[in-house]
Amino acid sequence: MRDDAEISRVLAIAAHPDDLDFSAAGTIAGWTSAGLEVVYCLVTDGDAGGFDESFPREEMAPLRRAEQTAAAKAVGVDDLRFLGYPDGQVEATLGLRRDLARVIRQVRPDRVLCPSPERNYARIGIGHPDHRAVGSAALDAVYPDARNPFTFPELVADEGLAAWSVPEVWIGGGGPSPNHYVDVTDTFPRKLAALRAHQSQTGHRPDLEDMLRQRLAATAERAGLPAGRLAEAFQVLDTA
Repeated sequence: MRDDAEISRVLAIAAHPDDLDFSAAGTIAGWTSAGLEVVYCLVTDGDAGGFDESFPREEMAPLRRAEQTAAAKAVGVDDLRFLGYPDGQVEATLGLRRDLARVIRQVRPDRVLCPSPERNYARIGIGHPDHRAVGSAALDAVYPDARNPFTFPELVADEGLAAWSVPEVWIGGGGPSPNHYVDVTDTFPRKLAALRAHQSQTGHRPDLEDMLRQRLAATAERAGLPAGRLAEAFQVLDTA
């Protein structure tokens, strides 16, 4: 695993607004505080989200984009790319792989953060079909698509996007086999602020802070951190 001092730019890929904030906002806040540039790529606008059935459905996507923009600002991110795929209908198609390879070649990150392509049977919500599809497409975009100039040659010929090799991938939410933990105790207030920015998703949860603390404390305990610490888990892959 590369030290953060070796990293200048991170591309964080997610299926929905709020995914990154639940899985990694504490870590991302630490990265930006250390001077790393972080770019968000949201595959959907989260248009199938929310809990208020009376809210006009056509207004949900713009609302969630605005919420994600505010949440990103809370952790030091101001470059967000929205791909506009329909929420709940994402598949790991060649088209999605091409779109993600395009963003990788545009951003040229030293590290990519993405969801797991595998189902989590312990916590079914983590394994949303969109999460798994985006995780699968993102890993395929890292290898081989973005680094191979002969894959999607139109990205070179029509858009001037040269191939780019991503040296490292972090699978958020722990992945199937977590092998790295980040202490986010000091950045927890920023993570909480980011999640509270997603009012359409978390406004009905008065227990949000307590739920997050319990979940992150359990992760910290698994990491062997002292009592009272909070942590986020990742599976780090060498993709050089």
